[in-house]
Amino acid sequence: MKKLALHWQILIGMALGVIFALIFTNFSWGADFIGDWIKPFGTIFIKSLKLIAIPLILAALIKGITDLKDISSLSKMGTRTIITYVITTVMAVSIGLVVVNVVQPGKSITEETRNELVAAYGGDAAMKAAASKKQQESGPLQALIDLVPENIIEASSNNRNMLQVIFFAIFFGIALILIPEEKGKTVKDFFDGVNEVILKMVDLIMLAAPYGVFALLAALVVEAPSADLFVALGMYALCVVGGLAIMIGIYLVLVKVFTKKSPGFFLKGIAPAQLLAFSTSSSAATLPVTMERVTEHLGVEEEVASFVLPVGATINMDGTSLYQAVAALFIAQAFGIELSFSVQLGIIATATLASIGSAAVPGAGMVMLVGVLGYAGIPEAGLALIFAVDRPLDMCRTVVNVTGDGAVSMMVAKSQGKLGDPHVKEWDDNYVG
Repeated sequence: MKKLALHWQILIGMALGVIFALIFTNFSWGADFIGDWIKPFGTIFIKSLKLIAIPLILAALIKGITDLKDISSLSKMGTRTIITYVITTVMAVSIGLVVVNVVQPGKSITEETRNELVAAYGGDAAMKAAASKKQQESGPLQALIDLVPENIIEASSNNRNMLQVIFFAIFFGIALILIPEEKGKTVKDFFDGVNEVILKMVDLIMLAAPYGVFALLAALVVEAPSADLFVALGMYALCVVGGLAIMIGIYLVLVKVFTKKSPGFFLKGIAPAQLLAFSTSSSAATLPVTMERVTEHLGVEEEVASFVLPVGATINMDGTSLYQAVAALFIAQAFGIELSFSVQLGIIATATLASIGSAAVPGAGMVMLVGVLGYAGIPEAGLALIFAVDRPLDMCRTVVNVTGDGAVSMMVAKSQGKLGDPHVKEWDDNYVG
């Protein structure tokens, strides 16, 4: 009997995880049981994906750059990639501002609810604010300084330093192109082989994906705040989710217009990566699967995907930037602060830059949001207003981030003449369908 496709397995695992948690929360010992005996398997699954994120970026980027053969091809692809990512990010922030201005969810927050949220989540909000303030105390060019690692081994030891790893990989790949081909052949063959090994590790890890997301969703349910807080923030959550849905619709239009591929083709190909992004809330952890789906199911050649996707997982945070725009105005509305049109235009620029600098890990968007709040003069204590629903919304916006990466990779591949027919690997037939 043919096995279910991977995305259906993941969906079933997510649904069963929620049902399992809801049943066990009826017992006094249920939450502790899930925390002690179920959640660790989800943690192991995430750690196994993060384990290969840095090696994958190094091998894939170096392979992708050296496959381009010359610097002019790299320059052309890099320029198109960055420009496209920036344009989609600006579009995402603008959509968020339009939605939140029309719905005005913050006006429905009562003083009593606001005080309750601040009391419940003020401590967590303060930690995020402190982390962001430390970043803000740096000089205006600190981002450029942080881009260059002083020790690549140390930089590779932390997934939050992906920009530094990408810088090294691009620098290394360019140098490899510039030396005589016969002298660099051994090094190139080595990274080609490493890339194949890492992709096979992805295959093996994904066998456990349904079980990993089961554990992750079960833990999320038992750790969620009270239902009353979710009800109070329902309109805000709907604004974020609605804006994210609009952004996905824009991706589908862009794919149709620029690549001539149908929305159904794109969604079917990217769906497992979207579901994994929803479960993990991490573009970095999802990157191996995104690369697999884009190359094997959407027809993007490896030399394009190996460059565009690792860069996108680090700087293309459309879902995060949209959320930051909605959250900033929501908090301002809740505190009765009116923001002028010029300030809102500034939010577009600030949220775009903040999302580019946001780490591709769960919760990073909340830290970067403080910078947006600071620019607009919105009280940082307002973070407490949205902390209750940040985790599920983080899951949703990560889906948009990953979807955007996939869409842009197809558009760049089409512009480079590197978009062909998908070739599904044998392992996919075994468990993806």
